Amino acid sequence: MAQKFRIKKGDMVCVITGKDKGKSGQVIKMLREDNRVLVQGVNMIKRHQKQTMAQEGGIVEKEASLHISNVAHIDPKSKKPTRVSYKTLADGRKVRVAKRSGETIED
Repeated sequence: MAQKFRIKKGDMVCVITGKDKGKSGQVIKMLREDNRVLVQGVNMIKRHQKQTMAQEGGIVEKEASLHISNVAHIDPKSKKPTRVSYKTLADGRKVRVAKRSGETIED
């Protein structure tokens, strides 16, 4: 069974450790099997790309994955890293809540 994460595709996250510490970006892709995420503009690597009909050849710069433990949600109110909890609303919906400010995190 797949593990559940508090981070989803499209969330704004901040890198809390490693060479890109302090950088932030939006989650492009979740790699659930490996417990990793791709974050836009963070952990950039260079790869040599062979020319194809669709793509130009040369050195291409793209994002590499980060372990999910190395990123944290960005609080919608204070714009600082925060932990996430869950809360059930009166109408029965289960929402993610930022621990730092108590704001709900939009899905």
